[in-house]
Amino acid sequence: MGKSRRNRSRAQRSDPIAKPVKPLTDPELISIRESRILPIVKDLQSADPRSRTTAAGAIANIVQDAKCRKLLLREQIVHIVLTETLTDNSLESRVAGWEILRVLAQEEESDFCVHLHRLDILTAIEHAGKLVVDSVNATEPPFGKTPKAQQRAILDMAAALVSLLTALATARDETLEAIVRHRAVLRFLFVLATNELTPQDLVGEVLSCILTLSEDNTDFGQAAVDDRETRIYDLLLKLKDGLGLHAVLACGILHNIFVSLEWQDHRPGKDGACDALLVPAVTRVLSHLSQNQGASNGSSDTNPYEIMQLALEVVASIGTDLQDALEAASHGGRKSKNQGAQNGLEDGEAMDEDESQDEDEDDADGDDSEAEDDGDEDGGEDAETGRDDMDADMELVTGPDTEGPETADLDDAPTLKELIQKAVPQLVQFTQTPLESDEAIALQGHALAALNNIAWTISCLDFTGEENAGVYRIWAPAAKSIWSQTVTPILTSDTADVGLATSVTSLAWALARSLGGTTPLAGDEHRRFMALYQASGPLDQKEPPSKDAGDVTHDPLQSIGVKCIGVLGQLARDPAPLERNREIGIFLITVLTKLPETPAADAIEALNQMFDIYGDESFACEAVFWQDKFMQHLEEIAPRVKSMAKSIDKRKFGELRSKADEAVVNLGRFLRYKKKHAP
Repeated sequence: MGKSRRNRSRAQRSDPIAKPVKPLTDPELISIRESRILPIVKDLQSADPRSRTTAAGAIANIVQDAKCRKLLLREQIVHIVLTETLTDNSLESRVAGWEILRVLAQEEESDFCVHLHRLDILTAIEHAGKLVVDSVNATEPPFGKTPKAQQRAILDMAAALVSLLTALATARDETLEAIVRHRAVLRFLFVLATNELTPQDLVGEVLSCILTLSEDNTDFGQAAVDDRETRIYDLLLKLKDGLGLHAVLACGILHNIFVSLEWQDHRPGKDGACDALLVPAVTRVLSHLSQNQGASNGSSDTNPYEIMQLALEVVASIGTDLQDALEAASHGGRKSKNQGAQNGLEDGEAMDEDESQDEDEDDADGDDSEAEDDGDEDGGEDAETGRDDMDADMELVTGPDTEGPETADLDDAPTLKELIQKAVPQLVQFTQTPLESDEAIALQGHALAALNNIAWTISCLDFTGEENAGVYRIWAPAAKSIWSQTVTPILTSDTADVGLATSVTSLAWALARSLGGTTPLAGDEHRRFMALYQASGPLDQKEPPSKDAGDVTHDPLQSIGVKCIGVLGQLARDPAPLERNREIGIFLITVLTKLPETPAADAIEALNQMFDIYGDESFACEAVFWQDKFMQHLEEIAPRVKSMAKSIDKRKFGELRSKADEAVVNLGRFLRYKKKHAP
């Protein structure tokens, strides 16, 4: 699911509304302040209750205007609202006060929400929420029998509180965690969501807020399941079977709860709860809305495209989080080599730590004529080892293709079964939708992301034995269908869209990981990936920098170029035709021979693919390796690979340097192994 939280940094910042006030110089702003702002602020602090109520309502109306909002902040409107308006005897004044804060939180930067939290806004929300709960739960008279104006005021206050809570929750982790600790605030949300008198559009806002709060939050998940007053968990199970926004939101919340409480296929929760319950529900909504975009289940104001986008995000999140569940069910096996379903990391990236001592031996390879005395390498040791040692070295370099849980069939992995059988066909349809609008383009991107996550998760399973034969029998046709109906058409369209090119290449890599040499190429797709690689430099330069964790540099390991190399490496694997294997092998060698011009990440991936393609002398492509003199080229490249690794600043690019060092070690082992198995 797309992350909705805005600023997750914990850095301390200055008070955003307590800056030194500079005299106004703009004649327009001076005029607005004198004619509109000062009189209304004065009335807000008037001794006359009616004047205060009128002023509060007027400010709530004008605060959305950017100029008026800035001028109001200059006049310390937040302090006045917190200390006077929210405690006013007039219900209408208090409602207007909350509306003012809601708009400010929505329009200002996240720092504003952090400042409100530090002013103990949650305690004020807790008291206001209690008023709402007491009002809607009242029996004498029932809430539905109270005057319409009072009902409207209470519901308007509730809506403002929910919106403000959502803004606070998305601002920073500390505010979200504080909200969850205020159980009276959670009770307020649960009561609103479950009370039949709550308008449906407000229920949607509440569920959206709960979706944010439930993300990666075990305390929230346990609170929701344990709630006996409102039975919010039971409501979510009921809502998930709908056909609109509320159903998708319920599925998203339930997924977050299942993940946080570790309710997985092999260890389901209450009444067998796990994500297998959610996949059919979400795909049912996608199918319904794609055929009838006018239905939104009580949320007619919600754009069907937005509902479908959220549904696709839920499927994508399930596809990603399933990897952790599969690894947890692997009976103590090592984690798979893919460390993130959507990241697109490739095989053979890490060496066992207990083999690190072999690095000295590798660097002493007799064919290395450019060994450097820089403390990273030690020469003088004999590179000759026995055949058994060479075989062990080669296994360390290539390893088994994939690792995963020992699952007998799909009955042991019901979520995986639902994803393959129900979600994948629906997602493929979305990738084929005519791109006649921005909404359709966005949906295609989200569908590709969901397919990508599912494909990467499945590619981590070990299909070399019989333990996952049942999975492969069902997955292989689906994977081939995705390739033929999604990858090939987009690839042949020669798209110039950077995001689309990146998404389809990552998806192709994941599919090829599980299908290997049996990937159903319709023609010259491998050449198109070579062409895309040649264009990857300019494309990567167009790609916006990553903003995750405050990092403003693009991750070189996630570039289009790296992903193209990953796809090609998989397409060259046995039993690929020798002609295709030769073309790709020459391409990879060419990438390496262009060092140091070749980006380090590209060179590292090219080496890893060479290790995997030619790591078994029993494969037919072994003839290509020797006939085309790949051995000689790799020996000539080895010194440049070492120089490339040493040129990477480990303080700035720690992961890249680590992978480069591993590639250097693996290259030495690979060359020794091939020498021992030379024809």
